[in-house]
Amino acid sequence: MEKAALDELKEKVPCAAVLEHLGFALDHKESTRKAMKYRRGTAIIIVIHDGKGWFDPLSDGKGDVFDLVAHLEAVPFVEAMTKVAALVDFVPSEPAWQRQSRERAPDLSIAERWATRRKPWRGSATWRYLIDTRGLSERIVAAAISAGGLREGPRGSMWAAHLDADGALTGWEERGPDWRGFATGGAKVLFRLGRHDALRLCVTEAAIDAMSLATLEGLRSDTLYLSTGGGWSPAADETMRALVVRPHVELVAATDNNRQGDAYAVRLFVLAEEAGCSAVRLRPTADDWNSGLKMRREVGGMKQECGVPHARRPPQG
Repeated sequence: MEKAALDELKEKVPCAAVLEHLGFALDHKESTRKAMKYRRGTAIIIVIHDGKGWFDPLSDGKGDVFDLVAHLEAVPFVEAMTKVAALVDFVPSEPAWQRQSRERAPDLSIAERWATRRKPWRGSATWRYLIDTRGLSERIVAAAISAGGLREGPRGSMWAAHLDADGALTGWEERGPDWRGFATGGAKVLFRLGRHDALRLCVTEAAIDAMSLATLEGLRSDTLYLSTGGGWSPAADETMRALVVRPHVELVAATDNNRQGDAYAVRLFVLAEEAGCSAVRLRPTADDWNSGLKMRREVGGMKQECGVPHARRPPQG
């Protein structure tokens, strides 16, 4: 990997993401903005340089995020680089002082901002974007609207709600013809489409993909289609665990058909094993479910909504 790519990767993955992924917890009482102390048992790591550097006060260990993985997992640089790449969209919890030091938050709360936006309607800009540009079926879009999961965003974009374990709104995915992002001040947990008591849980990386898979499968009545929004925060982990502990649950890792998607799938399989539920890998024929949906329509149209192939365990490691 070229130096520019390595530098970009270091910018995307803070040391805190690695530490939380490996079970370290922030010691708030002994941390400051410039030096955050993480603990795991007797192990201690101090994160410095705005999350880009670290040192081990109990040894000579120090360096960047790649050095951190190599230090904690005793792996060579190439393997450390691979492990860091798998954490690109992992969202570490944020210390209170970092949240307070950001620019002034919007005047309205998450719930208030959501309430100011209209639901999409037949023929609206967001409706046309989802149906014409993204290729979703009207039935699926209507179902998501009826469930309260979609709102009209600015300039024809879509807002897709994320809810926590209690069903409270935490933020929304933002997707449009010229924009993608997440609600300012919001938190990624889970977008949901389908029956909340469904025992088949299909986990995708974007709300658009969740609705695309629902279109391909005909919105199965036994399935709850989910999106992590490309992140995996502690809140998302907690919410997923609450869903999979129920009896007879099948967890479907319907993540993207690429290396990052495989890394997410492995994470889901570990969660399923810990919860004692069954799990399967459902892989899109293209890079993601929406690309596969549009490809199918372009090739010859969808004569009927049907299941998708490639269900198997993900590669481990």
